[in-house]
Amino acid sequence: MKVIGINGSGRKDGNTAILINKVFDELKKEGIECELIQLAGQTVHGCTACYGCYKNKNNQCVIKDDPINECIEKMRTADGIILGSPVYVADVSSEMKALIDRACLVSRANDSMFRRKVGAAVTAVRRGGSIHAFDTINHFFTISEIMIASSSYWNFALGREIGDVLKDEEGMLTMKILGENMAWLLKKIHG
Repeated sequence: MKVIGINGSGRKDGNTAILINKVFDELKKEGIECELIQLAGQTVHGCTACYGCYKNKNNQCVIKDDPINECIEKMRTADGIILGSPVYVADVSSEMKALIDRACLVSRANDSMFRRKVGAAVTAVRRGGSIHAFDTINHFFTISEIMIASSSYWNFALGREIGDVLKDEEGMLTMKILGENMAWLLKKIHG
């Protein structure tokens, strides 16, 4: 089994990546392969609503000059998907929103190609707005027929500077339990 994690943060290896990797730690203990893609430093385009994906039906977005098609392909072939984002103005980053919008349309154009995968949303937040960002990712999961793994609390941790999330004991425990629950659910569905 394999889980792809996509970090929608503008900061490579920042708090969002730390949280995704904490979930990965638990998945790896259960023998699940994990791969992290980081969108930091890359230009990412939003959906243009051209519906070329419906015309082509080739599991790809027609926009080819950014990393989104690579992400979509990795999501298509994975058993589980973790989408992580920092909280920007009480929502996901623009990079994550572009991924969600385009991946959703491509999936729907191609017979709901993400159906019955296991998904988990992860957010890193300085202070507030994390629930809205968490919901944005989960809305993508539900419309895409992705089964959502849960934890003992909403999947976020507090921190501003890189590494600050490590000081949020409850947030880190939430990620640990999320990894355990995601592994359990993956094994039930795909085991």
